[in-house]
Amino acid sequence: MKLKVRVVHYRHDCWYADIDDADDRQPDDPYWYADGCHTQAEAIALACSQLAALDQAVAAGTLPARISEAVAA
Repeated sequence: MKLKVRVVHYRHDCWYADIDDADDRQPDDPYWYADGCHTQAEAIALACSQLAALDQAVAAGTLPARISEAVAA
């Protein structure tokens, strides 16, 4: 599984980060996201922490769920 982190600056004081499949051309249903980060560094740090958690879960045999799948469960 290839994942990518996307970090976007919007408004003058907010950063957004998400983790999605590297081959997914539509970023509308990521595996994880953080909205409203105050700095780029905060968004990147949160995404890196989540990537580490996803890596541990996959190593343990658990595949990540997309946001829509987690809500439906």
